[in-house]
Amino acid sequence: MIKKFLLLTVAAALWLAGTSCAWAQGKTAIKIIGKNKGAVSSIQSGGVTYLDVQKTAKKLGANVELYAAAKQAKVTLKGFSAILTAGESAVVVNGSQVPLGESVIAYKGDIMAPVVFFTLPSLQKALDRQIEFKDNTLWVEKNFNLAYEDKVQTAKGDQLIFFHSGGVQYVLHTVNKHTLEVTFPKAVVKREFTSRLRDDFIQTITISQEEDKAVLRVIMGRKAKNWSMEESGGKWILRVAQNAADMQPVAPSPAQDDGPQISAAAPAQPKTAFLLPAPSVIGEEDEPAAEPQTASAQTPAKENKDLKPAIVQPAPPVARKKMRIVVDPGHGGKDPGAIRRGYREKTWNLAVAKEVAALLKKGGFEVRMTRESDKFIALSERSKIANNFKADLFVSVHTNASKNSRANGFQVYFRSEKATDKEAAEVAALENEALQYEEVHYNFVDALLQSLAKNEYINESSKLAGYVRNAVYKQPGIGIAVNRNSSVRQANFYVLKGVNSPAILIEMGYISSTKDRARLSQKVVQKRMAKAIYQGIYDYAKKEGWLK
Repeated sequence: MIKKFLLLTVAAALWLAGTSCAWAQGKTAIKIIGKNKGAVSSIQSGGVTYLDVQKTAKKLGANVELYAAAKQAKVTLKGFSAILTAGESAVVVNGSQVPLGESVIAYKGDIMAPVVFFTLPSLQKALDRQIEFKDNTLWVEKNFNLAYEDKVQTAKGDQLIFFHSGGVQYVLHTVNKHTLEVTFPKAVVKREFTSRLRDDFIQTITISQEEDKAVLRVIMGRKAKNWSMEESGGKWILRVAQNAADMQPVAPSPAQDDGPQISAAAPAQPKTAFLLPAPSVIGEEDEPAAEPQTASAQTPAKENKDLKPAIVQPAPPVARKKMRIVVDPGHGGKDPGAIRRGYREKTWNLAVAKEVAALLKKGGFEVRMTRESDKFIALSERSKIANNFKADLFVSVHTNASKNSRANGFQVYFRSEKATDKEAAEVAALENEALQYEEVHYNFVDALLQSLAKNEYINESSKLAGYVRNAVYKQPGIGIAVNRNSSVRQANFYVLKGVNSPAILIEMGYISSTKDRARLSQKVVQKRMAKAIYQGIYDYAKKEGWLK
């Protein structure tokens, strides 16, 4: 019995010596371009992390061959070939020895390499990716040269901070009162995303990659009157405030760990500012817009002693006195819309829309209608009309229809890729049927790009929809039900796609409903409906600071 105990003790000691009690087993996460790709087996010893070569390389898209007898692994990619051998502190990459600092090991039948192997420049080049190991995570990113780092929000203004590598330039211009757009030519953004700050200076920021440029689009808050863009220490900083005196630097909070950032090796750079007064859009529709201004990161002074930072001065703004609104009567011409009992939707839409436009003009707004007669206008053309007019709001007027004769009531929609419910999706599908009347073939590539795009005006559109719904609810004499809990909805209306402003689609009632049809067929009710829609737009404009 004692002999057996001694044998077991010796065997246990040999096993511990062979596997090393210093190893700490665990898992290491893999994140590729911001997406979690699971985890791989890892071990740690002396502060060094070793990753399972086969599993990690496969997650990176490389080919792996294991040679158990020789305790070797071969990792290959286009332009990259590496042989790892257990017990060796160097690997053979494309025929040359590359030191790793720590030895490759064989552990429980697997080949484990120190994590530095997966950050070799030659491997990153073959993958066309940037790779960094941080916080027990292997971060794999695009070869970016522009990255959003942080935001700073104070009572006096907001800041957006971006890392960039040398040579990244920007072009800044206003799309309309609500929107500031910054284009970075030849920049590759680390990650596309949308963030909603929902404050008085910045409502929403969206960063996207568009072929050979990165685009930052900022939806302004009601207090956004001044903004500037400056370069400092390898960073672009966009500041937005109400008063020019508040455009002062604010120290950013510690950035959240979000993978590798661009190394800012260059010293602090001279300031390159772009300071604008209150946002404005040219008032005369035929007057050309001012050319956008361009600025670039400056070369360090020690390399170019005579180089001085260029201060970009924008052209004096043209005062903007009136909000521009496009009123869109749904359907028209060969597209009648819904038809019931001899009534055609297009007729009611035009009658109410013309009355809304007349009231808006009397109220001091600049107005354009997409059609003023029984004329067919393609859905895509309607958004172009709005954008060419530099509209601040887009309001499309329609009448609903359903196979369910009991369906009734007023509704107002703003665009979303995902409908609020099945009924909302059906309404969008019905209105989108107007595409069948278009004489040109629909560009499905454009449709795909538009469907992928974020609706940057979703917050403002939803607010506008709420104001219009409330005004219709309060307007006496209309006689059409307004459910305050469910009458503001979302759906994917093609006519609202591509409009560079807050946009809503109004369904005044159901032409398929006996009750709604009886009301909307009366001119007096149409005038009351138009008055209510006008009132909702007016209330929104006043709340947003367009009116005194």
